[in-house]
Amino acid sequence: MSKRGWLNALWRRTSLSQRLLLLALIPTALTALLLMALMTQRQLRTIAELTQSTAESIATQTAEIAVEPMAVNDRRELERIARAVLHLPHVARVAFMLPNGEIVMARQQAPMDPHAPPLRVERPITDEAGHVLGALQLDIGQRTATARQRAGLRIALIWLGVALLLAALVSWRVARWIGRPLRKLAHAVNEFGHSDRNVTVAITDDTEIGDLQRAFNAAAVSRHEMLLEQERRIEAATTELAHKNAELEAANVAKARFLAAATHDLRQPLYALTLISSSLATDETDPSQRERIARIQECTRSLDGLFSELLDLSRLETGGMQPDRKNFHLDEVFKRVSDSFRMIAERNELRLIVRKTDLAVCTDATMLTRILSNLVSNAINYTERGGVLVAARRRGTFARIDVWDTGIGMDDSVRQHAFDEFFRADPGEPHRDHSGRGFGLGLSTVRKLADLLETPIRLKSVPGRGSVFSLNVPLAAGDAVFPSTHTPESGLQTPPEVSGLRVLVVDDDVRIRSAIAALLTNWGCDVRTAENLEQCLHTATDWDSPPDLVISDLRLRDGISGLDVLHALGRHYGSTPERTAFASLLITGEARAEQLPEVVAARVRVLYKPVAPVQLREVIARTAVRGP
Repeated sequence: MSKRGWLNALWRRTSLSQRLLLLALIPTALTALLLMALMTQRQLRTIAELTQSTAESIATQTAEIAVEPMAVNDRRELERIARAVLHLPHVARVAFMLPNGEIVMARQQAPMDPHAPPLRVERPITDEAGHVLGALQLDIGQRTATARQRAGLRIALIWLGVALLLAALVSWRVARWIGRPLRKLAHAVNEFGHSDRNVTVAITDDTEIGDLQRAFNAAAVSRHEMLLEQERRIEAATTELAHKNAELEAANVAKARFLAAATHDLRQPLYALTLISSSLATDETDPSQRERIARIQECTRSLDGLFSELLDLSRLETGGMQPDRKNFHLDEVFKRVSDSFRMIAERNELRLIVRKTDLAVCTDATMLTRILSNLVSNAINYTERGGVLVAARRRGTFARIDVWDTGIGMDDSVRQHAFDEFFRADPGEPHRDHSGRGFGLGLSTVRKLADLLETPIRLKSVPGRGSVFSLNVPLAAGDAVFPSTHTPESGLQTPPEVSGLRVLVVDDDVRIRSAIAALLTNWGCDVRTAENLEQCLHTATDWDSPPDLVISDLRLRDGISGLDVLHALGRHYGSTPERTAFASLLITGEARAEQLPEVVAARVRVLYKPVAPVQLREVIARTAVRGP
């Protein structure tokens, strides 16, 4: 750093009081030093002139006195004169010399001071006729002059110190007088920037500092009023926002309830349609009629998928769905996905390849199944030729699951909206049947489910070549237990035997009651039906022994539930906790078991509408208790 830069930095670090002190002391000190130099120089000159004048006067008088002794060479008289002159102030030495320079008499008081050489004056000694008799040397000592000079310098320095001290005191008082209100103002400005209360300073005088203080107080008052107004506006906006959030939350809850109720009510006729179509297919032998019935069944499956998407999306938005993480073999989920979509892929002339895996993961099996089902369904719907591949690979502590397709792919404009609600890409070939593409909620549901599982979805796609969806699922611990999540297969080659079973069907919807009775009758079951609890107990008397199976809807009229029916029948037939007189099966339009805590506590088998007839037959065969 240069000297100038160092001085600038030092000056910036000094306070206002220090600056004022320097500004007061420097001129005072310079003035005092200049005056002291001038006065000292004048004093020295005066002292020198006085010393010279005194020396010349003494020398002249001594030379006059010494004329007669020098004429007769009276050394004793000359010595007396010398001693008398030595008693005069400042005289250090007296010497009488002959004309040839020989010293006749010389006397001095003490050795000469080498640091203060004497002032020497010579005077000739002449008689009245003007003849030179000799000469007089007189040395005047300057020690006293030097002492006076030093004394004068000390006095000047003392006065200089007094002057500087007075200047420092005055400047310090002035600095404090100026600096104190400025420091208070600076403190107020700092508090002004970090506090929301009204900050003001006292008016100290009517100078420029007072003007600055008044201006600050005016700005502080204006700012405080502005902050109060902003607080009022923020409070009003917060209250309004809280009110709107409450309304929005209530609307979301109402929407979820409406969707749940609407889905439940819509699934009732859908379930009846499923049962009726299956019953018709059992008795129908005409290929054209069976084709029409197959179309009806396909439509019912599509409607059920749409209802499930809407309900899942609503439950995800309202937080009604939470993950239940458990350990399971990933291949069980893969098999369910393969069984659900293999026939659909074959009907669209596509290959669905689901590679077997021995990996075990820890996550929600139902949510993961829904994610993969939506991805595979989306891949099949947007693939025109080729196929879909589902595979898993180990990646550290995760299992990476990929769903590949050779479909139409996505460009950047489509890819950035792929997970938006109600977004559907260009369907591609016009001759393909795209009725299964739904509302565009599949990928939106996938993203929300993946967020719940803390498993982000990654998407890569090339237009015209296909897409790949990837997700990482945590692997199960090495010593984890793996309870089976596999459900009974719905595609057995030989339907299980259920003929001869006595089945009591309880449902308040006459369409469902009639349809399931017709279907069970076609399967060879002995069927009785009831609309409510009273009819159920009355119908039970038609059999001498308890039925093999009671199938009841969970929600009946007048607040009666299927559990109430099962408990009443159990009491009627004498069931005990150790021994049940009949098997029980509940069918409901609710979405998931966590919404039915009373059913979970009762440990009753539950199926969710619409139930596929094949699944219903399998469950009846596994659940029913055959009588003697």
